Amino acid sequence: MIEFSKTWKSSSKPKKQRKYIANLPMHLRKKRLSAHLSKELQEKYKKRNITIRKGDKVKIVRGQFKGKTGAVTVVNTKLGRIFVDGIDRNKIDGSKSFFKIHPSNVIITSMNTEDKKRIKSKEK
Repeated sequence: MIEFSKTWKSSSKPKKQRKYIANLPMHLRKKRLSAHLSKELQEKYKKRNITIRKGDKVKIVRGQFKGKTGAVTVVNTKLGRIFVDGIDRNKIDGSKSFFKIHPSNVIITSMNTEDKKRIKSKEK
């Protein structure tokens, strides 16, 4: 495995950008899993985006499932994708599988408020 570079700032080369993301440690990958908040939540928490979590209700705004809503069932930090309840595709053998969605393609419409620390940190 290639070691992660702490001094890397940016590059215009897509190859180096992909390499940087592929070698990110998990604590930095989690930060990349953020999504925009809806207008009401933006006004309430005075923030534009937040890290997505299991249980958040989201609306898909890009791709083939545009306009559909559902709750986040799985947040895959390794892949950098989320799985939304009710958004699945049919496989050739007839079974269904979850459809991977990038967090930038969704808007959080309601947040999972079970974790009180999450709410406190957003209200600061």
